[in-house]
Order: sequence, then structure tokens, then C-alpha cells
Amino acid sequence: MGRIIYCLNVSLDGFIETSDRGLEWSTVDEEIHSWFNERAREIAGSFYGRRLYETMAAYWPTAADDPSAGPVELEFARIWNATPRYVFSSSLADVKWNSQLVRGDFDEAVARIRADVDGDMEVGGASLAASFIRRGLVDVYQLVVHPVFLGSGTPFFPSLEEPLRLRLTGTHRFSSGVVLLEYVPADSDRPSEIG
Repeated sequence: MGRIIYCLNVSLDGFIETSDRGLEWSTVDEEIHSWFNERAREIAGSFYGRRLYETMAAYWPTAADDPSAGPVELEFARIWNATPRYVFSSSLADVKWNSQLVRGDFDEAVARIRADVDGDMEVGGASLAASFIRRGLVDVYQLVVHPVFLGSGTPFFPSLEEPLRLRLTGTHRFSSGVVLLEYVPADSDRPSEIG
């Protein structure tokens, strides 16, 4: 069974989006986007919450039609469209673009999907990731830390009853000053995957 990886852009004070759910604060240049592409190629499937699915599905299925999309974005669109997604939502009626709607018992659904998918999976969206974190299902945390302080917004980590002890397994500094920090649970014996 592959790993479950939680990876998002995050501000210095730990937020993934502003209070009004804005993402414009992050600076994803070609170098960072290329890193995300490389990482996405290694993902066998994605767990999405409703909001992240709607955000991504609003652009990536038709990115090839955008005349301003560069080669790096078009490559990501091809990868994104080819990767199966499992969307956890009680409000969506259906999903498209290589996505499957997931309902019912959370733990049973995750176990079934993990048994069916050969390779690493990612969990996307802070609300859905919180459910994975609280159940101890996240194997790798990758924080792409941008040098900006937001002051408030949606936190990368949820509130927890007990401390979540992590072990740093790798770092990478991008030329823009953005830093990738990779952690695993402190009791994990997994080595770093950062090159």
C-alpha cells in the first residue's frame, strides 16, 4: 500500500488560504510549478474534498483551451486529467473528469480505495485532510512555505486533542525563497523522498 501525502502551499503563519478563501498570496513560479508537476506524476490517485474539487475542476480540464497557459501549466493539466480522483462530498450530485464521488462510511471508503489503488495517494483540501490527520492516516506532510504572513485564514493543520509529533525528513529551497519542508510522523521509519 502506498503512502498518503498531504501537500499544499502554506504561509509562514500556517495558512493555506486567506479568510475570504483567496489564493493570490502564493507565488507559484515556473520552478515551483515544475516541482508540483514532477510530484503529481508520482501520484496514483487523489482524495479531494468538495471545495478543492470545484476549484481544480473549474480550470484544469479545459486548461488546453487557455491561450495564456504555458508549457508547465499544460503539462500539469495533462497529469491532473489522467490522475483518478476520489471526491468526498455529501452535497455534490455528480463529479466528472476522471473523478469518483465517495459517500458512506469514511473509514470503509478510504480502506477500499487504498486497497484498489497501487501507489502513493495525495489528500487535498484542509477540511478533508483534517479527517485523515485525526485518524492518523497521513504518512507524509509536505509544506510549501511561502515568505508571506497572512494573519488569518484556513490553517494547514486542524485543531487536535493531542500534539502531533513529526520528524523532519527533508527540505528544499526554491530560488524565489519558498521552502519545501517534508515531515513524517515521529514514529515512522520512512526515509525522505525529497531530491
